[in-house]
Amino acid sequence: MKNLLDMFHFQNLYLFSIASLLLNLTPGNDMLYVASRSICQGIKAGIISSLGIFFGCFAHIIAAVLGLSIIVARSAYLFSIIKFAGAAYLLYLGIKALLTKANVSIDAKNVVKADQWKLFKQGIITNAINPKVAIFFLSFLPQFIEPSSSFFKIQLFTLGVWFALQGTLILIIVAIIFGKAKNFFEQNPKVWLIQEKMTGVILIGLGIKVALAVKK
Repeated sequence: MKNLLDMFHFQNLYLFSIASLLLNLTPGNDMLYVASRSICQGIKAGIISSLGIFFGCFAHIIAAVLGLSIIVARSAYLFSIIKFAGAAYLLYLGIKALLTKANVSIDAKNVVKADQWKLFKQGIITNAINPKVAIFFLSFLPQFIEPSSSFFKIQLFTLGVWFALQGTLILIIVAIIFGKAKNFFEQNPKVWLIQEKMTGVILIGLGIKVALAVKK
């Protein structure tokens, strides 16, 4: 029983839950891609694309687990630097969201139609080759695990999958909403911008909170 508790003993789990939810809600390449597919080809196309993105996340999750495992084994100091970098990354995302001036547009007209298998593969590729996702996993996940635990690899993998599942559920909701209300979102791109500003403020607060938690 004790081993099981150690396996899933995470630091600041509530912070991870809030931050990961906000990050998944922030309009980004994946969300815009799913929205475009849903507007252009319907809800089913958006859902299939979302599932492809979910499986694409595993490339980054596995890379993060392997890469951070090496760092933990070699230097606790380097691992601490990565944890602080994660807090700084949240601040960066928040400030960037606040400073964004251009409207977030959904260019559904230029989306080339594809069959279901191609949609799934394109979803995988869209996420797997995105370097920003790799940087996110490497800098964000370490803040919420116990590096001294013998189960830290399982902790990293669990949080990574949690984030991916949460993001996929949100993308599926986006697919349904945009598939049913495409005219509204095509005519009101500022809705995305307002959401991004609100998320930016909260991300800055979380970045400060995480940084202070790391210092303890």
